[in-house]
Amino acid sequence: MSPSSHDQNDHLDDAQARGQIDGQNPEDLEGEEGEEEEHKPTSGIAGWPISAAVHALVALIFCYIVFAAHKDEEELAPMRVTTMDPPPKKEEKKEQRDVEAKVDVNVETVADVAAPVTQLDVKVEEVSQSEEDNDAQVAKGREEAVSSQETGGQGAFMAIGAGGGSAGMFGSRSGGGKHRALAKGGGTRASESAVDAALRWFKKHQSPNGMWDPEKYPVNCQENPKCEPGSTADVGGSDAGIAMTGYAVLCFLGAGYDHKTPSKFKATVQKGLEYLRSVQKPDGLLGVRNYEHGVATMAMAEAFAMTTDADLKGPAQKGIKVILDRQSKDGSKDADKAYSGLGWDYEAANPARNDSSVSGWCVMALKSGLAGGLNVGTGMEGAKKWLEKAWKAANKDWMKLTDPYSATSSFPYCWDSTTDAVQIDPPGSAMHDMAPVGALCAVFLGHHAGNIMLESLCNHIMKYQFPAKYPCNTYYMYYNTLAVFQAGGDRWKRWNDTVRDMLVNAQRKSADCFDGSWDAQGTVFHGNSVGRVLSTAYCCLCLEVYYRYKVVGHDAAPAPAK
Repeated sequence: MSPSSHDQNDHLDDAQARGQIDGQNPEDLEGEEGEEEEHKPTSGIAGWPISAAVHALVALIFCYIVFAAHKDEEELAPMRVTTMDPPPKKEEKKEQRDVEAKVDVNVETVADVAAPVTQLDVKVEEVSQSEEDNDAQVAKGREEAVSSQETGGQGAFMAIGAGGGSAGMFGSRSGGGKHRALAKGGGTRASESAVDAALRWFKKHQSPNGMWDPEKYPVNCQENPKCEPGSTADVGGSDAGIAMTGYAVLCFLGAGYDHKTPSKFKATVQKGLEYLRSVQKPDGLLGVRNYEHGVATMAMAEAFAMTTDADLKGPAQKGIKVILDRQSKDGSKDADKAYSGLGWDYEAANPARNDSSVSGWCVMALKSGLAGGLNVGTGMEGAKKWLEKAWKAANKDWMKLTDPYSATSSFPYCWDSTTDAVQIDPPGSAMHDMAPVGALCAVFLGHHAGNIMLESLCNHIMKYQFPAKYPCNTYYMYYNTLAVFQAGGDRWKRWNDTVRDMLVNAQRKSADCFDGSWDAQGTVFHGNSVGRVLSTAYCCLCLEVYYRYKVVGHDAAPAPAK
């Protein structure tokens, strides 16, 4: 028998066995199988509608889910997907800064962006008193240094200030105080935008070691074409960098940016101050001459007064001590030995040469030291004697100066206290006509609006040194702007309306290294060869005049109206 026959028999046996087990015959099984075959089509037809119904139900459920999800999507707020645009090409940068948006004068910002403006005559809005009061808690200098009266304290005849209440001497440099000062003094969005652009220019040109090098500064900027290098041949050689660093730091401080308060310029100011500290000699001297030493000491003293940074107190006090040690002494018989100081020469004390330019910076450095509570000794009293004696020596008929509206007077470039001789150039000269220094020191040393010395010097300024256009003598302009601002009245309005807009228009606005600076060529004064760093500093400081120092002498006579 073949294997297939065996398999068939086995299957038959299995079928018979199953039939016996179930109590059925094999023949019955065959009948049932036939019946099942007959019923199969009927059961398939009955299941199809059920299957279709189930599938339809599932489809409806899925449709509901999709519809609900889509509805939720429509109700959700749209999501913005931010993409990084490639950096703009150099040639795509605007040649002129846009002048559309309002500048923000709140200095506690962190974004290093341009602050464009609209029109030159758009005034800064007033702020509420409560907004100004919020700044009172900020340490911005000692309130004692801002009195409009001659104060005792450390023997200072101080009549300067900035900011009301407990905000201290420099309180108008930030927040509500800054808004208020800008609105009151005649600042505009354009002038503040120019200040911001100048500070960004300084930031771009700071050396890695923190200094501002008047000759090599262009290499620090990544933009082209480069600015032209300056020259230090006429102003102290390598030490000129110390003075330029002091100037730049003063520009940041004047706008309210210090090295402690978070801002877009905090690190820049910090590096500048660290550089000054690094070059200070053990005895406190910065550079060699009193000129760069006075500027740098003023910067450190202001930074300390604004922040009370303990790390700056020692260096600033040492700088003040050098100024006091180098102050000339009055050797006359009637001199009070306890208060015998006078002015300053380039280096060591020299009563035969009281240099007004150098003395002006030393007076301002002592003023800043006083604001920070540093010991200024009797330096301010001595400086007041220098001011009065030098002015009288240059104006022999000073007693005839009685009309504050028309009287004019001069101030000498140098005064010899041993002979009472003066060195002075004719009115309108580019050098050695130092009415600007005399007027500003008069304010800092206690003379108020209405005082004949201050008024006659300001009349001289308006008559002989009013800048018609840029470029002009920016050295004169810096001192004059501060002095005329303090004198106030219609005279300040005429000065401000001209000088403010002149500087805004003259500032470089371009897509290169020059953007935010002022040209030095044609600025006339001795030392203008130092170049763009110095010209930019003077112009920037002029535009900060509204909030650097508070107008003083409110209890004095009204300022002349013409």
